[in-house]
Amino acid sequence: MNFPRASGVLLHPTSLPGPYGVGDLGPQAYAFIDFLAAAGQNIWQVLPLGPTGYGDSPYACYSAFAGNTLLISPDLLLSDGLLVAADLAALPAFVPERVDFAASHDFKDSLLRRAFTVFKQTNDSELRSAFAEFCEREAAWLDDYALFRALKDAHEGVAWNEWEPALVRREPAALEAAASKLSDQVEAQKFYQFLFFRQWSALKAQCHRRGIKVVGDLPIFVAHDSADVWTNPDQFKLNDDGTPIVVAGVPPDYFSATGQLWGNPLYNWDRMRADGFKWWLRRVHATLQTVDIVRIDHFRGFAACWEIPGGDTTAERGRWVTAPGRELFTAIRAALGELPIIAEDLGVITPDVEALRDDFGFPGMRILQFGFSSDSKNMDLPHNYHKNVVVYTGTHDNDTAVGWCSSVAGAGSTRDAKQIEREREFCFKYLGTDGDEIHWDFIRAALASVANTAVVPLQDVLGLGTEARMNLPNSTTGNWSWRVRAELLTADTSVRLRELTEVYGRAADLEI
Repeated sequence: MNFPRASGVLLHPTSLPGPYGVGDLGPQAYAFIDFLAAAGQNIWQVLPLGPTGYGDSPYACYSAFAGNTLLISPDLLLSDGLLVAADLAALPAFVPERVDFAASHDFKDSLLRRAFTVFKQTNDSELRSAFAEFCEREAAWLDDYALFRALKDAHEGVAWNEWEPALVRREPAALEAAASKLSDQVEAQKFYQFLFFRQWSALKAQCHRRGIKVVGDLPIFVAHDSADVWTNPDQFKLNDDGTPIVVAGVPPDYFSATGQLWGNPLYNWDRMRADGFKWWLRRVHATLQTVDIVRIDHFRGFAACWEIPGGDTTAERGRWVTAPGRELFTAIRAALGELPIIAEDLGVITPDVEALRDDFGFPGMRILQFGFSSDSKNMDLPHNYHKNVVVYTGTHDNDTAVGWCSSVAGAGSTRDAKQIEREREFCFKYLGTDGDEIHWDFIRAALASVANTAVVPLQDVLGLGTEARMNLPNSTTGNWSWRVRAELLTADTSVRLRELTEVYGRAADLEI
């Protein structure tokens, strides 16, 4: 699918400013939409919006269908009459620049419980009717997810495969007894999902009013400790006790000398093929109801997956195993029509991956930071782009442009000092810069390119350094927690970004 010439900004909602310890879908999200519109942007790209589990990674969620209730806005609950001002009085002393996930969960969860208590006592027939309609409409995933979360809380957070055997095996009598015993907790979980999707739908509608489309992220894999795997164990390669036989990852690459061990269970593609990929059809349909365009993370896994033995501690002993991507996307397109999909085709890309991407017309990705690692033939350099690609100055997995430019060799780096200096010199020559405003040099190169779509992380728009990096792949601490301060989203910055956007024919209000 060819997208019109456009540009936008990558920012996950947890990184928005605000007083509640984590960004949310409230007033600051609407202010950010105003910032995007003022800057002439027509895309807001976010990371996966699901409920995060251990490690707080948006790529390891408790469900591929549910929303992250940490993003629910207390201000909007106050406006809806589900909270009162006194409920917000005991606000912890959060640090504005970072998310404290544990403290934020404690605070937000207490507010959600209070909101549910108020809801149960409300006479607001419109709100009650909307909740009932939501539960009926989303029952296919919501019922199982709500029970999964209620059971997980009842088992003090342990993984589903460590519950009682009858629940692990999903014996009907055990499920019925659990649902009855935990009925109030199950209804609460459904209500929290109702609140998330109600707030998200309103925010997405505001994006559309301002001429902005939302690009969402669909990870190819799901977390083992998720409602998806618990509910559909036959769709995954699992041992009898529910543990993964093999897990996902990637071989050694730019980011890690030992590869990346993600730990997600891998799909039982034979079983999925036999039922016409029904789970995937439901998943993609649900995602396209939530966002306008889908970036599929680790697209190459639809041609072949890197299978790592379940007990390994690194990704080095994995092997490539083919996957039926062509059959899958044929089935999805037959069911859902033309697919607004971006293929994350980074890493080890082979001809079969390229053919799968191109035959379905999905634009691939180019990362400007990667362009300076070799010579003028590098596919990530703008003069080698074609129209049907999406160029990023960097992604959530990269250092910021400023951080990359000032980087040094050290622990965790895959580049030595000579390589770093060689890349920096090539970068300066290519961009015709001395590096004083390297982030704007990167932005100009991306926007000026022939690529139909250009996306810039907000950290690069603001010229922030490594301290603002979102994620360091193959690391387990300190990730996903960066937040922007509201005072950095200035009119001067939006004007400067808009000027470049207009010069290169990408502004939202231009006739292309």
